[in-house]
Amino acid sequence: MASPSPHDRRRKDDEDDPIERMISRTGCAELHYSVQECMAEHQDWRVCQNQVQTFKDCMMNFQKARKEQLMKQQPTSTESAPS
Repeated sequence: MASPSPHDRRRKDDEDDPIERMISRTGCAELHYSVQECMAEHQDWRVCQNQVQTFKDCMMNFQKARKEQLMKQQPTSTESAPS
């Protein structure tokens, strides 16, 4: 039986990539792909600063919301703190 071709896009490699999974959970995946497409097209990160900034803003908003969510889950009393 022949090995699958590395160019066979029917395999779901992206779903197995932990970075891709992490970004997709943030809601910023489309912006990430926009940065990648710009970089592939222009081969110069300086040309892609608008895409990079938009992606960065999205990620920062996600991180802020996540931090706020985690803070709400923290116990508000000091009962669990060691004495």
